[in-house]
Amino acid sequence: MADDRAVRGGMRMEKARRRVQIVNAYGLHVRPATRFVKLAQSFQSDVRVEYQGTKVNGKSLLDMTSLAAECGMVLDLEAEGPDFGEALVALTDLVAAGFHMIDEDYLPQGGSQ
Repeated sequence: MADDRAVRGGMRMEKARRRVQIVNAYGLHVRPATRFVKLAQSFQSDVRVEYQGTKVNGKSLLDMTSLAAECGMVLDLEAEGPDFGEALVALTDLVAAGFHMIDEDYLPQGGSQ
């Protein structure tokens, strides 16, 4: 994890970066992106996600789904703000856990295999 400290507008801003690999079978589609965004929004820090040269707001569902990152791809996460460390740990853990997606999450509504 890279760790930077900077002063912006008289306030000390801290940020860090982590690299994570997507491990869930279907990649970063709407459901896992929603879980990521909800978790990111629970922190005060700004969260940015970079994939293949595109950097997006990690608190925006539209931005996150626009990445269309597939299983095995690597994302660079960055958090900047008062709780940057906690944000990065929680978001990294979420991605590493496959966004807590289970097989039932992929079944059609009200259906079965």
